[in-house]
Amino acid sequence: MDLFAGCGGISLGFLTAGFSPVSFVEIDEWAAASHRTNIADSNSALAGQHHVARDITTEDPETIFADLELTGAVDQQIDVLVGGPPCQAFARVGRAKLREQAYRRAEETADFAFLVDGRVSLWRRYVEYVRATRPIALLMENVPDILNHGHINVAELIARSLSDEGYEVRYTLLNASWYGTPQTRERMILVGYHRETGLIPQFPVPTHHVVLPRGYEGTKNTARKVLIRHGSDHHVYISDPSPTLPAATTAREALADLPSIYALNLFQKGHLKRGRKDPAEPCIYTSQEPTTKWSRLMRHWDGFGTTDHTTGHVIRFLPRDYKIFAELENGWEYPEIWQHVENKISAWLQDRSRRGLSTDYRNPDVKDFMESWRIPYDKDKFPNKWWVLEAEKPVRTLLAHLGKDSYSHIHFDPAQARTISIREAARLQGFPDGFKFCGSMNPAFKQIGNAVPPLFAYALAVAMKSTIGAPVDDDIRVRLLELEQSLIQITEGTT
Repeated sequence: MDLFAGCGGISLGFLTAGFSPVSFVEIDEWAAASHRTNIADSNSALAGQHHVARDITTEDPETIFADLELTGAVDQQIDVLVGGPPCQAFARVGRAKLREQAYRRAEETADFAFLVDGRVSLWRRYVEYVRATRPIALLMENVPDILNHGHINVAELIARSLSDEGYEVRYTLLNASWYGTPQTRERMILVGYHRETGLIPQFPVPTHHVVLPRGYEGTKNTARKVLIRHGSDHHVYISDPSPTLPAATTAREALADLPSIYALNLFQKGHLKRGRKDPAEPCIYTSQEPTTKWSRLMRHWDGFGTTDHTTGHVIRFLPRDYKIFAELENGWEYPEIWQHVENKISAWLQDRSRRGLSTDYRNPDVKDFMESWRIPYDKDKFPNKWWVLEAEKPVRTLLAHLGKDSYSHIHFDPAQARTISIREAARLQGFPDGFKFCGSMNPAFKQIGNAVPPLFAYALAVAMKSTIGAPVDDDIRVRLLELEQSLIQITEGTT
């Protein structure tokens, strides 16, 4: 059973590892529709009910199982419970947004708005579902900041609550790029087994090496401050990957075989226009056979294989920005981009002045030029609001904010001068090319940004199967990513 399931990142990983999805709970209608489309058995009489968006705060396992026509005791229906309660209130970016909204409402408690966000307590519903369904094993995913939420280690509170329910629980911080995903997504992973099994939670040993971006260690240290100060009965450390391991998947490798979209050129010729973009629009590959290991995985993922095309390789219409994107360098963040644009405006004004032309903003030519280039965002507020992908490295974390704009992931090829497409975002998150996203562009991007990377979930699922003594025989990482079988191991970690 998958709680807070989104479009199905965890479900897909566990399905591919050999687990059978029984039910899921997801409140967003488009995400629920995507989950049903991709995860539910299309031939099953239960598919209709499987499709229904559900509010976990008002629905109980009894009601859900009854809707699915599952008979028998509630605590006999599932073996594994997985899920990731909404993380925005725990994440520092989410906290800043909540504070800003509270300040606008002139609330006296604005500095602590994130502490009373209703999403914070949804982990209690997860525990209540555990109490009702009594799974053999469980898994929870969340952001690292759950270890330090207003100086409270919420992950430890969750672990203690689950321990009181009879589970042996451990949690740690893992990075999705350590397991092949082309994205440096850092997450708290909690695993538990009912004490009657006698099992100790174990985690997958990293299979890929990556040098994480500047600041990631600081994020970890901030998250672990409360942990270090107060200790923990359940936290373990997993060693960073060895430099001798295969290199992490890069952005260039991840996007291989998807055709280039030269946005500025298309816009100037009138071929790129405003209007609804269809995530189901077909897109022909540039190569008959996959040209990278990641492309092979994306094109041949079990149950989601494609032939000569995929879908959703469509981009946002950003007429002001294409010309800016064409001048950016890999790795630039918003302050550098902002300064580049301001320097360009300044040079243009100086040139006009030398030629004796007006530089007054009220002049129509001056006004038009400045408005067509100037970016109207505070350069000091969110320095990573804009970021250009680095072709030879994994990308930074994809967020749900992709559903509003995609400036956080600008394509590394300046000739294409654009933000990433829906399919490129899916590739970077690890959704196979045969995975279909329901809804229009914004819902599709939001679903992708909210998801757990399927290959990361797969690594966790394989580790769980190994722990319970049912190892996966035909690992897709060996077959499609050419990973050596000997690298696929599990560990209890260290305290």
